[in-house]
Amino acid sequence: MVIQGAPLGTGHVAIIMVHGRNASPEKILTLVPELATPRITFIAPAAEGGSWYPKGFMAPTAENEPGITNGIASVHACIDEALAAGIPSERIVLLGFSQGACLAGTAAVQRAAHYGGIVMYSGGLIGPVGTKWPTNGDFARTPVFLGCSDVDAHIPAGRVRESATHFEAMNADVTMRLYKGMGHLVGEDELDWTRAVLRTLGA
Repeated sequence: MVIQGAPLGTGHVAIIMVHGRNASPEKILTLVPELATPRITFIAPAAEGGSWYPKGFMAPTAENEPGITNGIASVHACIDEALAAGIPSERIVLLGFSQGACLAGTAAVQRAAHYGGIVMYSGGLIGPVGTKWPTNGDFARTPVFLGCSDVDAHIPAGRVRESATHFEAMNADVTMRLYKGMGHLVGEDELDWTRAVLRTLGA
């Protein structure tokens, strides 16, 4: 993992930033100038070979293993790193883009807690049509954001809606926004939402 910002253990908030397909921690960390304050530690795990899993996020699960399992374990390891440094879960934000957003959100569902926030830029929960994700957890009104183009070539709008509904069922405070013709990218409105959540955390 790559760590930037406030040294781990001194920061007030930790943001775990999960990169997309064919990318790297350095790529997702290009967002740091948009979000950074002296009180934030940024933790970015790295996928072997640059991708967390080989197929699309809605492919049969077996075709994406062991990538999904290993990727979720990487996200959970970052959470554990922040907790061990004295940052409580309610000041840990999980954030990802594209494949990283899918992984961050799915990792959160598998380990539900009161987080500082869950931010999914152009992503949805992982699994083929008909997947039943875990429901035996409580997000305790964690603010969750799902933002995506309404015509994203990689992320069907229906899966974004389905993912939002699942987070709501697990007691998250969900904001979902589908942007008309935005493309597969991170928009300014999405960054504004993220900054607002960080302000509520005192970051």
